[in-house]
Amino acid sequence: MARKIRNILFIMYDQLRFDYLSCAGHPWLETPHMDALAARGVRFTRCYVQSPVCGSSRMSTYTGRYVSSHGAAWNNFPLKVGEQTVGDHLRKLGMQSWLIGKTHMKVDEEGMNRLGIARDGVIGARVSECGFDVFIRDDGLWGEGPDGFYDAKRSPYNEFLKSKGYAGGNPWHDFANSGVTEDGDLASGWFMKHADQPANIDKADSETPWLTDRMIEFLGARDDDPAPWMCHLSYIKPHWPYIVPAPYHDMYGRNQILPAVRHPDEREAPHPVYGAFMGNAIGQAFSRDEVREKVIPAYMGLIKQCDDELGRLMKFLEDTGRIDDTMIVLTSDHGDYLGDHWLGEKDLFHEQSVKVPLIVYDPSADADATRGTVCDELVEGIDLAATFIEAAGGKVPDHIVEGRSLAPFLRGEKPEAWRDFVVSEYDYSATPMAVKLGVAPRDARLFMIADKRWKFMHAEGGMRPMLFDMQNDPQEFVDLGESAEHAGVVDMMYERLAVWSRRMAQRTAISDDDIISKRGRSRRMGILLGLYDGSEVDPELTVKYRGKAG
Repeated sequence: MARKIRNILFIMYDQLRFDYLSCAGHPWLETPHMDALAARGVRFTRCYVQSPVCGSSRMSTYTGRYVSSHGAAWNNFPLKVGEQTVGDHLRKLGMQSWLIGKTHMKVDEEGMNRLGIARDGVIGARVSECGFDVFIRDDGLWGEGPDGFYDAKRSPYNEFLKSKGYAGGNPWHDFANSGVTEDGDLASGWFMKHADQPANIDKADSETPWLTDRMIEFLGARDDDPAPWMCHLSYIKPHWPYIVPAPYHDMYGRNQILPAVRHPDEREAPHPVYGAFMGNAIGQAFSRDEVREKVIPAYMGLIKQCDDELGRLMKFLEDTGRIDDTMIVLTSDHGDYLGDHWLGEKDLFHEQSVKVPLIVYDPSADADATRGTVCDELVEGIDLAATFIEAAGGKVPDHIVEGRSLAPFLRGEKPEAWRDFVVSEYDYSATPMAVKLGVAPRDARLFMIADKRWKFMHAEGGMRPMLFDMQNDPQEFVDLGESAEHAGVVDMMYERLAVWSRRMAQRTAISDDDIISKRGRSRRMGILLGLYDGSEVDPELTVKYRGKAG
């Protein structure tokens, strides 16, 4: 196999829907640079994240493990000390692992203190940052309220803005994520009525170009470092606040907003969890047409800016020749309902939330046959860790990494026994919806099992399941969870959930190969159980136990 992968550029956008790319069929939004990357590689149409919320989705992607395996089940739930990440695996193979942008990772402070790991050392810094060496980290969550900042860390982006002359203690909000009213007042991006206003910032200073600049700086710094690298370029947008600088703020109009994918019947006797999310503040807001008409053009503008910046980065890679030996992966951590199904944000398992774009470009000659193709196999976000390990020349440690390498699809091959279903999990215990439903924290958990036809959701706490026929009801309007006619399908999905839940998820310190290699070795080290007189085994094994008494 003629491999030509030296480096890996892993691009993740935050809250980018799978269908808001022109190559995915959006009729109005033009993403020529994302489309061009798809033309160079393979676009996967059925990629599902392992949790439809930032933190837990990312921890699954970075570890290659399901949420119930790594335990960081929601935003700001710590990733346990000892969980290995893609950075740990790649360093064993001689590949550096760098971060530019967001991870939403919460450090396990108690675990680090218990083990005496100092955060200012190399090991402690990596444990604190999902296994990455940090070129620059900024999660883009610099909200400020009466109790202080949401994110207490220093904001490199705010420091950058201050160095450019943007005034105040939080220019992230006051300039990058706010506009100015006709009366000269602050038009905060937190208020969605301002989404059609241009952010009060030069477009070159906004978050997406700022991170692109840092990526180009990183590439320049590699000129004097011969080591291969994986760099996680993790953009903050098109995540809320939904506001974007000129000229992107008015590139798209109300006539280019896709109709909401929702049906009045969805509000009639919904599943209790679904009903609670429809009734929350975000769901109620996005059920209003005036909110969608303000937000969606801004969301499209944010994506257009992301695409323009990808074009700038791709040109730099081409001009410097790095395009020829760098694998490039483009994806998202989850989607955005935008009013579909009477919901906003993410959190549940409709396609708009749990399915994400995925494009993989492999520069190797053995991937030439698949360039510009589309793959509709069932793919999970955890597959990226396995793919990167294989691209770096390693064997996937499948006692740790639960995903599977996508390399065969890139070569036009059909892997043996590929998965029949995908899994996603959601822990909503920290949300007001759990309080509203009176569900104990350990019961506020959802599980999705989906194949190419059926999508099933199980809710802990004694609630009924949900089921959708994706073939005959692709818009997921009709919940068949209580249909007697579909009881057999529900049973099949529960069996799949049971099989998945019995997976070997926690025996991460020793592989199957290691176990096999150790079989029988204890006898050769003198542990001879079950013998009567020693004649039952090779005499060599008993030589230390025969002879004259001392």
